[in-house]
Amino acid sequence: MWSGFPLFPETASTVAGRIDNLYFFLVSVTAFFTLLIFLLVFIFALKYRRKSETERPRPITGSFFLEFIWIGVPLVITLIMFTWGAVLYFDLARPPKGALDIYVVGKQWMWKVQHPTGQREINELHIPINRPVRLTMATEDVIHSFYIPAFRIKKDVEPGKYSTLWFEATQTGEFHLFCAEYCGTRHSLMGGKVVALEPKQYQAWLSGGAADETLEEAGARLFQQLGCVTCHRADSGARGPALEGKFGKPVLLSSGETVIFDEAYTRESILNPRSKIVAGYPTVMPTFQGQISEEGLLQLIAFIKSLTPRQEGNQ
Repeated sequence: MWSGFPLFPETASTVAGRIDNLYFFLVSVTAFFTLLIFLLVFIFALKYRRKSETERPRPITGSFFLEFIWIGVPLVITLIMFTWGAVLYFDLARPPKGALDIYVVGKQWMWKVQHPTGQREINELHIPINRPVRLTMATEDVIHSFYIPAFRIKKDVEPGKYSTLWFEATQTGEFHLFCAEYCGTRHSLMGGKVVALEPKQYQAWLSGGAADETLEEAGARLFQQLGCVTCHRADSGARGPALEGKFGKPVLLSSGETVIFDEAYTRESILNPRSKIVAGYPTVMPTFQGQISEEGLLQLIAFIKSLTPRQEGNQ
């Protein structure tokens, strides 16, 4: 409906229409009460104007009904806004199971994309339609913001932490990709495109793209090169905890606290291993700060996520 109007890009994802509906509701409520207030001010200014110097207004005795109305009506409207927005927020914050994992690294002034099968892109993101896509994003320098207007999604990517974002495209085509956070002198050039394809076309694109190794294979190679395999073994004499089947599960720390073994915990354990020590293990792991890039960290995470208790050879 609004695709030809410059302020309204296409609605090309499952959440785009829902976000638009909330937006139009907020605008409608704002416009309605703005016009109502101006109209009442105009009417009251005419009706209750002072007609003579001797005129004195009658004292106001109050009205319980009026007070109930001007407290109750705004309360109901704001609760509708809050509930509607909260439902949307939680839906956007929780990727569905089975989502396609893609990793994104922001850098002045480009977006670097890694697919699970090893394909890499710069300022382009190829995705299949009608399938949820989960982005795990990091930045190598300053704050960036990953923004696809047609999908109505935007997420800040901050230094030192991971951001996650998910969407599901509903139509094929090319859609603008922007950085929506000022990140330096060439911020305006940090853009690209999202190419949404039919599932068969996406598989054909994956097959045609050059990929020496998958993310998991690249992570396994780094795991060996950095010597992680010497400590993170499943035997009783290992100096570090085994990693097989642990991703996504709670981990007991020496402090007595419990944390979830997720992307953020994995990243922190690699770059600052003394911050959270697993119970029962010594503080012998060195830091890899400055020795591994954000892309390498994402590869290691993809490898660790792939480990299962049956994969005893990958320790």
